[in-house]
Amino acid sequence: MRIALIRQRYNPFGGAERFVARAADALAAQGASVTVFARDWQGGGDVKAVRCDPFHVGRVWRDWSFARAACAATAREAFDLVQSHERLSCCDIYRAGDGVHRQWLENRARSLGPLARLAQSLGPYHRYVLRAEARMFASPRLRAVICNSRMVRAEIRRHFDLDDAKLHVIYNGVDTEAFHPRVKAEFRARMRARLGIADDAPVLLFVGSGFERKGVARLVAALAAMSARDAHLVVVGKDKAEKQCRALAERLGIGARVHFAGGQQDVRPWYGLADAFALPTLYDPFPNAALEALACGLPIVTSPQSGAAELVETGVNGYVCDALDIRILSRACADALALGRDPAAQAAARHAAEPLDIASMATRLLALYRSLAGHR
Repeated sequence: MRIALIRQRYNPFGGAERFVARAADALAAQGASVTVFARDWQGGGDVKAVRCDPFHVGRVWRDWSFARAACAATAREAFDLVQSHERLSCCDIYRAGDGVHRQWLENRARSLGPLARLAQSLGPYHRYVLRAEARMFASPRLRAVICNSRMVRAEIRRHFDLDDAKLHVIYNGVDTEAFHPRVKAEFRARMRARLGIADDAPVLLFVGSGFERKGVARLVAALAAMSARDAHLVVVGKDKAEKQCRALAERLGIGARVHFAGGQQDVRPWYGLADAFALPTLYDPFPNAALEALACGLPIVTSPQSGAAELVETGVNGYVCDALDIRILSRACADALALGRDPAAQAAARHAAEPLDIASMATRLLALYRSLAGHR
């Protein structure tokens, strides 16, 4: 079976890109021939990569030019199926890894003032994406949508008139051997010594980019509101908002307890040093980082606007709370840090992630591909 995967941007630290790399390698291992079409691809493995990088200026031109180039490139070859991670009308399968843009704009508007909400509604980029999204879901070629959470499936049902039979929930896969509770024994002491954090100090971890959407500033404020004055926050990820978040930590008097590690190729040592993981996101269809944290035995704190909330059992392996309520977020993070010292909670976190390994994800994807290819 020949499969084309389309993903415009490759960021080695990005969750969606890691999904594409893992899925492509897993499918290739099961005998599928996989070709990735991207502006830049660093995935390696047994995957052929075709570069589609036309000239552009600005975000609208960037996305429009890539869509034209990728659709033209896939049309030149005889693929059994074309799966896109971008909002394109030339795909058989769309993986809604970025969720529903219309829903994201609704969620983001909650955190904006009146003028910012107006600017968002009139912004040319958002208007372009909304049109592209609507065209794709209306395309007669679209035969299946892979939703990485039940939340995303419900959003597509709510916003678009799409046949239920086309919507398939397939969660992201995690390498349950690489991401394992044993990372604590392997890395905890070394990483804490590197950052100057005492072994008995509670440590909350954030992993990801998109600091505004995923709530780094809110986590800094939540840490400042905690009664525990020895708790630390470690932020792993690269983002232009880092400077502002550092300044906020200094203003709140907790600069010494907030550590910015930048982007990391290997995030396992960072899970190893932590007691709990937090992602108070305004919108996240299904964050890989939360799944990796659970696999490492870390309780998680996230919001109802995150697909990872579907794996949380309150008070057992984590908490779900409003991303914009700092008081409640602070309490949830403090409770999760206490939960992270409980072996039963660590086991419950691991148990939630174990069924979602990469092999299971690849098996479900391949079954879907075969069912679609058999009806071409």
